Amino acid sequence: MGVTPWSLLDSTKVPGTGEPLRLLQRGEDFSLRLGNIELMNSRAYNSEVQLATLSLAKIAGRKKPRLLIAGLGMGFTLRAALDGLPKDARIDV
Repeated sequence: MGVTPWSLLDSTKVPGTGEPLRLLQRGEDFSLRLGNIELMNSRAYNSEVQLATLSLAKIAGRKKPRLLIAGLGMGFTLRAALDGLPKDARIDV
């Protein structure tokens, strides 16, 4: 019994470098890779959750807090922020 290979879902070339940025899937797992370097994986995302957690601690207690989330990702930071912010908060992505 072999390992299921990754399937390419989509790719693009990074401007200025020509390196391929690829979104891959294997079963229910997803991977974002730049060339041969894995940037993110849907099974290992604790650093993204911690980024939101640390940011929310800095703005805790503010009325109508606002948060900016930028960058490449799978939405784990956004999900953690939405889970931790009050309903009157605003998140710009």
